[in-house]
Amino acid sequence: MNAPLTERPPSNFDLDRIRAQFPILAEPVRGGRLAYLDNAATTQKPDAVLAAIDHYYRHQNSNVHRAVHDLAERATTAYEGARDRIARWFNTAREEIVFTRGTTEAINLVAYSFLRPRLQPGDEVLLTGMEHHSNIVPWQLVAKENGAKIVAAPVLDDGSLDFDGWLARLNERTKFIAVVHISNSLGTVNPVEQMIAAARARGIPVLVDGAQSVAHLAVDFPALGADFFTCSAHKAYGPTGFGCLVAKREHLDAMPPWHGGGDMIRTVSFEESTWNEAPYRFEAGTPDMAGAVGFAAALDWIESVGLEAIAAHEHQLLVEGTALLAEVPGLRMIGTAKNKGGVMSFVMTAGHAQDIGTILDQYGVAVRTGHHCTMPLMTRFGVPATVRASLAVYNNRDDIEQLAMALRKASRLLA
Repeated sequence: MNAPLTERPPSNFDLDRIRAQFPILAEPVRGGRLAYLDNAATTQKPDAVLAAIDHYYRHQNSNVHRAVHDLAERATTAYEGARDRIARWFNTAREEIVFTRGTTEAINLVAYSFLRPRLQPGDEVLLTGMEHHSNIVPWQLVAKENGAKIVAAPVLDDGSLDFDGWLARLNERTKFIAVVHISNSLGTVNPVEQMIAAARARGIPVLVDGAQSVAHLAVDFPALGADFFTCSAHKAYGPTGFGCLVAKREHLDAMPPWHGGGDMIRTVSFEESTWNEAPYRFEAGTPDMAGAVGFAAALDWIESVGLEAIAAHEHQLLVEGTALLAEVPGLRMIGTAKNKGGVMSFVMTAGHAQDIGTILDQYGVAVRTGHHCTMPLMTRFGVPATVRASLAVYNNRDDIEQLAMALRKASRLLA
């Protein structure tokens, strides 16, 4: 489940046809060709997703679960149909899919509704040194409130997890584990199956941050064995502001609501209210119906291309891109783990990451610069920031050659 494939994409993999389905890739920038390499931040959207969202607003738009008129029925059917589609993607029951605004909200939901009532003074929450801020700060907040402690396992020089160091930090005080599936800053693919197995042997619940993995690796939630899995649609060719929490039903049934409002209730009086069943008790207020429809369409689109073909194509580009960047004077890669997704993060002696990114933009190359919401990881590697080029299925050899060309120009301009 974890390892990206190393073989080449199948012979029927038609990259030109795939690229043609993303209209924004033809958008000129700075008077020239766009090389969009900021996919770990957000992916672009294919025609199928844009059409699904447009169709919803043109032909189905209404509020769900409330009215008996025809449009409300269409909207509810589309919305709950999206839940069924997402559940099939993770091979789990629809009752285990909670709609959220994305990974960040899903992690906060677990922190406040599941973990906060269970934490005691002296308890520990085990993380890794490569976590995104969204998988650090919520645990810090509830830990501080309850007198618990955050513990982070170390990261090795190549950007891989020190698994022995992680195991050594498991003890009787460990009450919860959260781990990123694929590092957004390094591309490291963590050994989540082994980590979950070690945690389950000790009865410790585990959350997997799947923001970076959902569009690249198959995730069978029951087989994975995690208690919680989180993801965001916009990193998987879907719309922004939508995602989901995949959670074991027994946890959801035991968790109290964390947002109050409409639709998450069963009864309301001024004396007392009772709650709807899971997952609806966690979905207060008017939901993002178009977001659900768009995410379902994105998963359909990914399936039409094939995750194995996507992984093979991205891995091939990663190998080629890494080789091209190695020829750029003064460039040092940050994160060279053997098991790695499509992320090339680096620094250059020529200048700060922000300056490099600004010059790349002048040549039509879109990358991310900064700490990537992983400040502890930047501290670990002794750098204030990196330049990050991240891959998606629509990237091609021209994109990485354009990146390498622009980097050589940046090196000369800043010399």
